[in-house]
Amino acid sequence: MKLPVVEIGQMRVGGGEPVLVIAEAGVNHNGSMQTAHELIDVAARAVADAVKFQAFVTEEVITPTTPKAGYQVQTTGVDDGQFKMVKALELSADQQAELQEHCQDAGMLYVCTPYDMPSVDILDTMDVAAYKIASTDVTNTPLLAHIAGKNRPVILSTGHSTLAEIELAMDVLRDGGLSGKIVILQCTSEYPAPVEDANLRAMNTLELAFGCPVGFSDHTKDIGAAPWAVAAGAHLLEKHFTLDRGMEGPDRRASLEPDDLAELVQVVRQVEVSLGSGIKHVMPSEAPNKNRMQKSLVTRRGIVAGARITAADLTCKRPGTGLPPSWMERIIGLTAATDLEENAVLQLHSVSWSGEEA
Repeated sequence: MKLPVVEIGQMRVGGGEPVLVIAEAGVNHNGSMQTAHELIDVAARAVADAVKFQAFVTEEVITPTTPKAGYQVQTTGVDDGQFKMVKALELSADQQAELQEHCQDAGMLYVCTPYDMPSVDILDTMDVAAYKIASTDVTNTPLLAHIAGKNRPVILSTGHSTLAEIELAMDVLRDGGLSGKIVILQCTSEYPAPVEDANLRAMNTLELAFGCPVGFSDHTKDIGAAPWAVAAGAHLLEKHFTLDRGMEGPDRRASLEPDDLAELVQVVRQVEVSLGSGIKHVMPSEAPNKNRMQKSLVTRRGIVAGARITAADLTCKRPGTGLPPSWMERIIGLTAATDLEENAVLQLHSVSWSGEEA
């Protein structure tokens, strides 16, 4: 099955294209534009392809009495509710536009996750390169339909979702005209996620089920499973990062620090290179070793010219510069064309071919 290649800004996802690495700033700016700009600079130094932020109008997303998730309590303290915590992390349309401009100046894509319809509209006016749909909204079909109506590429995370729920989401997006514009990410929605729950093989399931390029939104600790995901077939990676894991914020425990982000990008590129083309052939680095390490047909003892060659006359030894061992049966019964010393590496001219049966 040939998968579509999804164009996100000037980048292409899928096929033989390089893995698109998204540095997920998320809400690790903690409401500070200075911190947000510093995060972009960190991502640029790490040579990430894109930086992703989140856009939301808190009143449109969370009721005032919604409790924090368990990991949010652990990272932000007393459960005074999600609303108050998230409201402090909200960025305005002008602030998002400022961050987008910084990303573009730094040579990276600006990608954003809208959590509500007004935020979708704001990002559309900004000509956002792609909408990232959070795992929390896989079942939010009204939001999905609204996003599909903008006719922009979509990156769909699938944390805490069943295959049936993902199928419904894909139907809504495709019915809205986004066929060929969707990348699906395997994701485990815990912060940090246990590595044994990464379930990288689910990427293959998603690819077969929906015929889309697949990727991995990695919430495991440290560099974690992201490079393994590339080896398992990911075309896109997303990883949270922060300036310092000691800072405040709900996602900091599942985030990389600057040096780790740079190392992640380097390792991902090494994994990509190591995967190769899939065509089995002699590699340039090993070519000089081939003749020295493989074997040839070699005489066990001296053979005089005109003598018939027997199995007892031959063995297989290095180097591999002569007739190959697979020719053993073909050579037995022919005659020596010249006098051959012990340990002579047989060549075509070592044997008289006139007696060979057609």
